[in-house]
Amino acid sequence: MDKYECPCGYVYDPAEGDYENGIAPGTSFEDLPDNWVCPKCGAEKEYFEKI
Repeated sequence: MDKYECPCGYVYDPAEGDYENGIAPGTSFEDLPDNWVCPKCGAEKEYFEKI
């Protein structure tokens, strides 16, 4: 699965998920809820870029 980076530098890694926001490891970026935002700066998914 691909990693995605926020303009603030946060990287969403599907292998790790987002534990603090209830996202289980193994959740692809595409499967994140529409209301998920960057846990570091609050940016919406549309601002992330595939790395």
